[in-house]
Amino acid sequence: MTQSPPWHPDAALSQSSYSAAELARTNDRVYLLEQRDLPVSEKYHVYTSAKGVADAIKTMVVRGAPAIGISAAYGMVLAALEALSLDAAGYLHAMGNAGNVLNAARPTAVNLAWAVSKCLRLAEEHAHSPGADRWQAMADLARQIHIDDVAACRTMGRIGGEYFPDTGTILTHCNAGALATGGYGTALGVIRGAIELGKNIRVLADETRPYLQGARLTAWELHKDGIHVEVLADNMAGFYMARGEISAVVVGADRIAKNGDVANKIGTYSVACLARMHNIPFYVAAPWSTVDLNTPDGSKIPIEERSRDEVAKVGGAVLIPDGVGARHPAFDVTPAALITKIFTERGAFDPAEIASGAAA
Repeated sequence: MTQSPPWHPDAALSQSSYSAAELARTNDRVYLLEQRDLPVSEKYHVYTSAKGVADAIKTMVVRGAPAIGISAAYGMVLAALEALSLDAAGYLHAMGNAGNVLNAARPTAVNLAWAVSKCLRLAEEHAHSPGADRWQAMADLARQIHIDDVAACRTMGRIGGEYFPDTGTILTHCNAGALATGGYGTALGVIRGAIELGKNIRVLADETRPYLQGARLTAWELHKDGIHVEVLADNMAGFYMARGEISAVVVGADRIAKNGDVANKIGTYSVACLARMHNIPFYVAAPWSTVDLNTPDGSKIPIEERSRDEVAKVGGAVLIPDGVGARHPAFDVTPAALITKIFTERGAFDPAEIASGAAA
């Protein structure tokens, strides 16, 4: 079943026929694409509270670091609406509580805390304004975060696309496309950028256990765009690297530390090790909001642990016997030494020099 988006396509800030997150023109509702049901069903949920948005982030209705940040900003708009009649002190208290709820939803993706922090600073600036003005200012900021993310993705797509061969096959892990961002994508944005430069690019997408973001989401959006894509089980990448069939690897990121270490979906580190073994360039693409200069290195990045059931079950199928545990770190850290370049909207950086982008 396919449900059309609840807005006219021309109105989507994603600049696409689908969006991970959009704010209603009336600023009182947030639409999130139900990514857990893709590729079978394309449908949108409507949220009217910051807590509802936080729950959607926690339960993976929406995922991907930039998209989580945008969704959190939209959640803060709903919090400003709920606090419309409060005085300045009450407003700041309510916004602080909403920020705490949103920040707690997923700890690894730094874009979430970055967006909430921007919204809280704005709340301080407008605390003594009339409620309607505070609400509109928050909506304007949230939309600007969304618009800026799409622009950043398109810029890093052009920058990163230059590094790909004129003809080649690119491996990617997880989903770092339009579904994980405001639109266009980070890793998939680089692939789109290369194709827009006239390059003949094919894509191999790791299925990305246990949530299958590569199989369900990357394959869905690339196929929707007419980009040649095939899905690999996660344990097949080394086979195709050894055969010389993979030209480069590009992935997204959930947090980039000051020294260039990168946290991304679990399994990324393994792919990076394989790429180094086979002398294949390994690229990371992420907006500058993913760079956390307050985190010195990857060992200080908090790694979210998710539930056993996400490993033990796929759909309705039970894969692990009752009574047997399963571990699920949602992310791993790839050391800077294994990364060829990091692409952001501020340029292409050697990992160890990522901090220099702060002055760009």
